[in-house]
Amino acid sequence: MDLECLPYSVNHEDEGVCLLVRMGPYRIMLDCGMDNITPLQTNSKQALPADLVLCSHAHPDHARGFLALHKAFPQLPIYASEVTAQLLPLNWPEVKPQNIPQFCQALPWRSPVEFQDGLCAELFPAGHLPGAATIRLTYTTPRRTYTLIYTGDFFLSNSRLVEGLPLDSLRGIEPDVLILEGTYGTARHPHRRQQENQLSERISRAIAMGQSVLLPVPTLGLGQEILMLLRSHHLFTGRDLDIWVDGNVATGCDAYLNLLPYLPASVQNFSRHQPLFWDERVRPRVRRLQPEQRRAIGKSPCIVFTDEIGDLSDYCHPDSGSWLILLPQRPGRSISSEFQVIIPDFGSFPEVSSSGGKHQGSSSPALINVETYLLAQHCDGPGTTQLIHNLRPQHIVFVHGSPTYLADLTNLEELHNRYHLHCPSAGTLVELPIGDTFLQPAAPETNYEGELTELGTVVTIALPDTITGDPRWQNFADTGLVEARWQGEELVLRGLSQRELLTQGSDRIPTDLACCGNCRHQRGQRCWNQASPLFGFKVTPDGYCPVFEPGAVPPRSYREDEENKK
Repeated sequence: MDLECLPYSVNHEDEGVCLLVRMGPYRIMLDCGMDNITPLQTNSKQALPADLVLCSHAHPDHARGFLALHKAFPQLPIYASEVTAQLLPLNWPEVKPQNIPQFCQALPWRSPVEFQDGLCAELFPAGHLPGAATIRLTYTTPRRTYTLIYTGDFFLSNSRLVEGLPLDSLRGIEPDVLILEGTYGTARHPHRRQQENQLSERISRAIAMGQSVLLPVPTLGLGQEILMLLRSHHLFTGRDLDIWVDGNVATGCDAYLNLLPYLPASVQNFSRHQPLFWDERVRPRVRRLQPEQRRAIGKSPCIVFTDEIGDLSDYCHPDSGSWLILLPQRPGRSISSEFQVIIPDFGSFPEVSSSGGKHQGSSSPALINVETYLLAQHCDGPGTTQLIHNLRPQHIVFVHGSPTYLADLTNLEELHNRYHLHCPSAGTLVELPIGDTFLQPAAPETNYEGELTELGTVVTIALPDTITGDPRWQNFADTGLVEARWQGEELVLRGLSQRELLTQGSDRIPTDLACCGNCRHQRGQRCWNQASPLFGFKVTPDGYCPVFEPGAVPPRSYREDEENKK
């Protein structure tokens, strides 16, 4: 029996996910996240590129090509969960809703649907996003039943608006093929609640320091999760604060309100007492931002959610006060590359990220800080391997992630010794022979042998220069400093970033010391006092000059402010 996977696109470089699998005589397309569907038209020798199409969820990297696909092949049936079918039109904000045909047919949860003779599909909730589905395909022949599982994007943990993938429903299926994402590779993440607390504390600290906070987020998912976090977290409950939501993110909030019956019971209960999003009565207030209001906000601390691809200078300008821009961490990418995409006109990253740049010809420094945060929407390495070991497939096909992160997964000994592992690039046909014999090819070598030398009070570890060929080396070796810690019997090395060094340095400096770290004119490791001989230069936190001016009085807590008002 023919069992194959042809990846048209595997989302290595934001090109989206689009896979064609073949089970016996049938061709099934999984997702269509490509901007350009030309390969689907030119590579198809038949009238249609597939017999049917299944959509895992409504994020653009999995769904933005569906409208073009439907227009090119109106007869091609497209299926998804009911919630995903409702959310799909948000991928085309430039098209009026009435001009988007209802081309997607809804499928029920946990109920097999037969499309062709012997070919069935069953959807299971995948976490990650409302309506996101893990798809189980089965093809039954007189001899046996063949099973393929495609996860799309999945998340085992519960988040604010989505319950995690129900592992018990899939445990022990033992599919012939498992196609799953490897977004975070083998990375380990803190507990979800710890991630939420760290983000909340950072936003709260910025507001207390008089900064406004700008969060560029996707239309669906992350923005709504953070909004619910701020609405229910103890640091913000009852706080006299405005939260503004702009652009397509606001449209995404409206879409969530129409999906209340499909959201977790805790969210439905919350909505019985107060609105999920739009609320001017309960603090913090959540409001929709109108275009004419954009340049007027920021003079007093507030929080703004906006589209991840947009002109942030509409909010951050010389008259708008100080801003903290928080960008979500993206696996395999540096913050500098993300910053250049989001704010291309504000100068190069090192100068601008910590308030050192200038806005559009202004002579005054731009009061902008740029930082990243982790609020994971995908499983980390242990979560990914947990799903694999519970399913116990014969073949594993990794997609959706940077090639280096996916290579880390395929090189895990605990996976390599048990399963047939595949990590294809776009356009590479993967044959998936089904049998009882396990013949795993040798894994590519990714370990580096070095030498350890003890010299008195110093230990030196020497590694071959071939390690620098990995694209992650630049971030690892950014400052030339590393942190070492024990993990069981293994010693783990981690590169220290410039931001960590600045934070650590400022934490060690006494607040009453007259030095650059405590000077009101030091921002982004540079001096911005025109009267100083160090003006424009990078300075160390413990540096000093004759025109030192102490920083502002440390902000009082929110509770102290409230007590004083009384």
